[in-house]
Amino acid sequence: MGGQACILYGGAEFSRDIDFAILSSDENLVQLGRCLEDLKAEVIAVPPFSKQFLERGHAIHFRCAVPEAFGLRIDVMTKMRELDDFHVLWERRTTIRMFDEYECHLLSLPDLVKAKKTQRDKDWPMIRRLLESHYFSNRDQANPDQIEFWLKEMRTPELLTEIVGIYPEIAQQIGSERPLLAHAISSDLDALDRALLEEERIERETDRAYWQPLRSELESLRHERFRKTE
Repeated sequence: MGGQACILYGGAEFSRDIDFAILSSDENLVQLGRCLEDLKAEVIAVPPFSKQFLERGHAIHFRCAVPEAFGLRIDVMTKMRELDDFHVLWERRTTIRMFDEYECHLLSLPDLVKAKKTQRDKDWPMIRRLLESHYFSNRDQANPDQIEFWLKEMRTPELLTEIVGIYPEIAQQIGSERPLLAHAISSDLDALDRALLEEERIERETDRAYWQPLRSELESLRHERFRKTE
């Protein structure tokens, strides 16, 4: 669900870690724990590996110690801002085969784009690249779901203007959900660029507000752990 997924979707991103969205059932967490033991992976920060913290929206961070994956960081989450429950995400997943042998399950591209709408600077160029790659790969045989996805999420002014020019009726229908499409329809690229920046600013602020209580909880956990080690 992170940088590795972006690579597999064609949005190049160098990533030193692997992020997983996981089902937090008791049985699944036991299985995950066994896999982490095989990797000699240990928790490297607060919170501890616990169903309670996963379901509150925290990420659990591990570092692997086996030679084949020495130093690799693994982050796992169950609940993410604006994303549906795991069962829904699983139904929408994208599955690819690797080396003609292994299946790799990715967040669907729309879900990945939602997950990338964070306060981090590096995520917004990645969203743009993911949308551009998807558009160039599918524009010649686009289906209605893809067209709607581009109109709702595309962040490249020139391409967004191109899309509304090709599909004006669909753009008009979606305009109430994304008012900045009016600038694309009128080909006002300067106004569109400003509106996209404002859209990004609002998402960043929403993400900060979402994480504020979770970060406060993590800070309390750090202080508690420090007191226990004194």
